[in-house]
Amino acid sequence: MRGRIDSLFSMMSEALTPDALLARLLHRDGLMLVVNKPAGIPVHRGPKGGDNLEAHFDALRFGLPAAPSLAHRLDRDTSGCLVLGRHRRALETLSKLFKHGHVDKTYWAVVEDGPAQDEGLIDLPLGRLDATRGWWMKVDPLGQPSKTRWRVLGRALFDERPIAWIEFQPLTGRTHQLRVHSSSLGWPIVGDPIYGSSAPGQGPGLQLHARAIVVPIQKNKEPVRCLAPAPDHMLDRLRACGFSGEGVTAP
Repeated sequence: MRGRIDSLFSMMSEALTPDALLARLLHRDGLMLVVNKPAGIPVHRGPKGGDNLEAHFDALRFGLPAAPSLAHRLDRDTSGCLVLGRHRRALETLSKLFKHGHVDKTYWAVVEDGPAQDEGLIDLPLGRLDATRGWWMKVDPLGQPSKTRWRVLGRALFDERPIAWIEFQPLTGRTHQLRVHSSSLGWPIVGDPIYGSSAPGQGPGLQLHARAIVVPIQKNKEPVRCLAPAPDHMLDRLRACGFSGEGVTAP
């Protein structure tokens, strides 16, 4: 029997009707879409099957002959800005932008305890944990270079435990980068069953949200800027840290 949060995420994916997916659309133009991905559903089909976001993309064709495709990935339990390419040429352009670090990404997280400082840069290479753990990662001096800029947006006591609201800006795009970087410094993301203290299927769900994205998709034009509303499962802790939901704009 899985825990309460798995039941919640299951309801989210079951409720992902075409109308619900359209309501999550943050941006649409002739080249790309940006969707506010819900937590609790993988972006594509895994080896064990099951529901996934990609399976619902036919609702986002908007007259084109084919459904859009993923330009990048978000973890199953991460919510927020997800970019899709509407056709092959657009997807090729987007893939290059992500590969070469030309897309600016901003994440919000709530972490356990929190850093002593108010901002900083994490520069720790990452490698796979071991061959039996799939994409689980660890800090590895021989791994791939990985850098994350961060700053504290607020602090609080929640259920008598210290937490901090962190803004992350990944300068590289490694698997689980933010989760491993924060955990390695002693302040894991709340609700992380792999790198934090939450048991699988328990707790408030992973407190990690792809808050904003800036995509320079067309030359000589302003970049596309999108902002995803904070998800419901993070609001209690964000508000405890001072989030009011007002006056926050895309970078």
